[in-house]
Amino acid sequence: MALSYTSEHEELRGSIRKFLDSETNAAKRHLLADSTGAYDVPQWKTMAQELGLHGMAIPDEYGGSAFGFMEQSVVMEEMGRVVHRSPYFSTVILAATALQLGDDEAARARWLPGIASGDVIGTVALVEADGDWSASTITTKARVEDGGRSLYGAKSFVTDGAAAELIIVLADSDEGEMLLAVDAREPGTAVVDLPVLDQTRPLATVIFNGASGTVLATGARTREILAQLLDVALSALAAEQVGGAARSLEMAVEYAKIREQFGTAIGSFQAIKFKAADMLLQLEAARSAALYAARAVSDDAADRTAAAAVAKAVCSDAYFAIAAESIQIHGGIGFTWEHDAHLYFKRAKASELLFGNADVHRERLAKQLGW
Repeated sequence: MALSYTSEHEELRGSIRKFLDSETNAAKRHLLADSTGAYDVPQWKTMAQELGLHGMAIPDEYGGSAFGFMEQSVVMEEMGRVVHRSPYFSTVILAATALQLGDDEAARARWLPGIASGDVIGTVALVEADGDWSASTITTKARVEDGGRSLYGAKSFVTDGAAAELIIVLADSDEGEMLLAVDAREPGTAVVDLPVLDQTRPLATVIFNGASGTVLATGARTREILAQLLDVALSALAAEQVGGAARSLEMAVEYAKIREQFGTAIGSFQAIKFKAADMLLQLEAARSAALYAARAVSDDAADRTAAAAVAKAVCSDAYFAIAAESIQIHGGIGFTWEHDAHLYFKRAKASELLFGNADVHRERLAKQLGW
């Protein structure tokens, strides 16, 4: 397994970074963080239609470019670097992947072209009020009504739920567990925004009261798809965490070079040097874990589930620790709303909890290894 990005990947990274740096300055980051449920729609369309980021891993017959997860990993890392606020993770990583893993060709034909073009926002709704990301208990029901399936119940912690037109829902039924695609614009769906720590990644509770759903998978196939989707989600989040951690370290080092105390730059103090060295060590460990997981998912390797679990655990710990130390190095200014440091700190904590924290995935890994 090649544990490096190719020159083509680095060219892609350069293009994305140039675009995001020009489009996502500090003022815009704070403006979006202060907004409720907002994202930059023109930027979203440019990303989809001019850069082709949304259709990277979508087959060309649905308007995509048929690349793979390695390319998506590069995108996620660069978005994490600027704490990007858009429904990319929810739509492209989660919803589009679920559609492609599902068994309904008509649903793919209906939704994937819109995702690739940036015209459709999607998400997945797996978790209920108990916050259990393994979804071991499902109270949402898919009932047979008028020859189709109607959904009743509620899902919590749905990423970008308020913006989504397409919601992929996990439900129970008389045939066992089901995965269904729901058009949120049709009757029977209501969305309630949740208060969040990280304003750059909105969450919502979605309430279903007779919403019509298209069945993507039933019975054992449902859990097979969810397992694969979880590997993709964890690996993508790990890449995003690496990008955020890297930028947090960069900001801390940049500030340590210019902030003076007792007539000298604080970066010359041993205490700051030790902090920066520890941060770099954690970053490189996280980068290696995320890259291995991305390659394992891309190659559909036998150890992809273990690699994804390791990456999520390592990168969650590293990002949170680095973001916290970055605030400490920045001192008083690091605690202010005007500085970017708190945005990275909040994203670090929120992404640590999303799809289960480090302890959850260490336990999953231990079970996989028979410990």
